[in-house]
Amino acid sequence: MTHELKTWPQYYDSIVSGDKTFEVRKADRTFSVGDTLVLQCYDPDVAAYMGQQIEVEVTYILCGGAFGIKDGFVVMGIKK
Repeated sequence: MTHELKTWPQYYDSIVSGDKTFEVRKADRTFSVGDTLVLQCYDPDVAAYMGQQIEVEVTYILCGGAFGIKDGFVVMGIKK
């Protein structure tokens, strides 16, 4: 499954550079290992997409409710 998601510029840049290899999201949809995330650079200060996007694959999912992760959230391992 493919999920299109807004990503703020500072986090987008860290994913592109390879420094950020995880994504924390509200579990408001069914994320699964093997899914594709289309992360679209979005600037909340001007409420506009910046025209950049990157596709990453979900490699691991840690569900909230344990290990200090709030219930209703997930931490996903991602790779370009």
